[in-house]
Amino acid sequence: MFLDKFSVQKDKILIIDFGSQVTKLIARRIRELSVYCEVITLKELTNIKKFEKIKGIIFSGGPSSVTDKSYPKISSEIFKKNIPILGICYGLQLIAKMYGGKIKKQNIKREFGKVTIFSKTKSILTKGFFKRNESNVWMSHQDAVVKLPKHFINISYSVNSKFTAIQHKTKNIYGIQFHPEVTHTERGSKLIKNFVINICKIKKNWFVGLEKKRIIKNLKNSIGKEKVICALSGGVDSSVVAMLINKAIKKNLICIMVDTGLLRKNEFKDTFKMFKKKYKLNVKLINSKKIFYNRLNNIIDPEKKRKIIGNLFIKIFEKEALKIKNVKFLAQGTLYPDIIESRSSTGSKTSKIKSHHNVGGLPKKMKFKLIEPLKEFFKDEVRNLGKSLGLSNIIIKKHPFPGPGLAIRILGKVTEEKIKILQEADDIFIQSLIENKLYDKIWQAYAALLPIKTVGVMGDSRTFEYTCLLRAVTSEDGMTAAKYNFSNDFLTYISNKIINRVSGINRVVYDITSKPPSTIELE
Repeated sequence: MFLDKFSVQKDKILIIDFGSQVTKLIARRIRELSVYCEVITLKELTNIKKFEKIKGIIFSGGPSSVTDKSYPKISSEIFKKNIPILGICYGLQLIAKMYGGKIKKQNIKREFGKVTIFSKTKSILTKGFFKRNESNVWMSHQDAVVKLPKHFINISYSVNSKFTAIQHKTKNIYGIQFHPEVTHTERGSKLIKNFVINICKIKKNWFVGLEKKRIIKNLKNSIGKEKVICALSGGVDSSVVAMLINKAIKKNLICIMVDTGLLRKNEFKDTFKMFKKKYKLNVKLINSKKIFYNRLNNIIDPEKKRKIIGNLFIKIFEKEALKIKNVKFLAQGTLYPDIIESRSSTGSKTSKIKSHHNVGGLPKKMKFKLIEPLKEFFKDEVRNLGKSLGLSNIIIKKHPFPGPGLAIRILGKVTEEKIKILQEADDIFIQSLIENKLYDKIWQAYAALLPIKTVGVMGDSRTFEYTCLLRAVTSEDGMTAAKYNFSNDFLTYISNKIINRVSGINRVVYDITSKPPSTIELE
């Protein structure tokens, strides 16, 4: 895809993805240290000819097992380059296997979730990581190293695992069984910092605000005098993309806002006015409600919904491009988490969670080349970019909103009646969060309509109406999330308010499930 890689000539940490669902969190933790890093697949690793800029390599976790006949392998040449290496989970097991250690499946004593590990040997990797010689970490494995490879020493252990962290006696090669990248591991960022800063000795070189100039320069060089259509929704991501491209090519950017009828109440009109009047962007508004409603009629499967919406977007853009003439590129606000949740990683066995309408939902054949300048950024980095571009807090602090919109917040069949009911309930919920100064404390919040009707009583009458589900989560990046702890008073207040004001809803429930095991969105 166009602008697929950064082409940044900087010292970097390389993360080799073996298929873990949380690989991108490793990148996020390193970025937090103001250090540049890239995530690549095994296939991409074989294409690297020069390693001068690579100051450290991390092997991610993954679903494979080195005890199987066939498993993802890595060339032993990588260990001869004298570059510090850290293996995480599967990465540890792979290192141990390659150096002659023994790994076994622990069918009875598997470790998933919170585990306490204990310090055995002092190491630069774990300096400041243990408190009173122990630490609570997050494990996710059933394979374990049972025999230490030659020339390695043991750093830590747990009740069920003899070797939870190991290191080579003379080389900068380390392996850990747990996941320091997730928030569940205490002081996990400290361990990553020890590896990146103290072992790899890389200097801080990644500052999001300064990356703005490089991105704009790359856009200018890559686009030239061609025209670009930008899919503008008014969310953080598409807004930042529009502002970046506008800085690069000015009048050759045509922003198209497609009214699918699936956005929040009044959001479409308000956003259109803001970009047209305040930011002076070249914005064209297209009313496509009927098309989307017709195509979604009787569609229940969420993947079909996403793909229908993705395909419709492209068809609309292609139709508009014919009117504008000579449009070569389509710009989108695709982010890192979008990619990991939509792909099955090449060279690994990452499970595809769902298709994002601007990734897996796109048709294979398009008349456009894609521009995705935010494809390697996390949400918080995009917000910082937006701030440096002069976007208002109304946009920068806006909660994430899915491309397919309310279509995936109405479980089951999507109808115009259900959309109107949900828009009213959702508006009450969001406005109440703002009024009670809760909105900025929450990563994402929304109302959804469940495909079930329940019996209720209003006055002296029996009702048979829909159930509204409320969801609000705290998160750093959307890769993991926990419920927001509302007070009972607020939950009672918002439940009464929705039921009293929204005809069609007689029951409100609050979703307390974390991610994982659930995703943030219901579909």
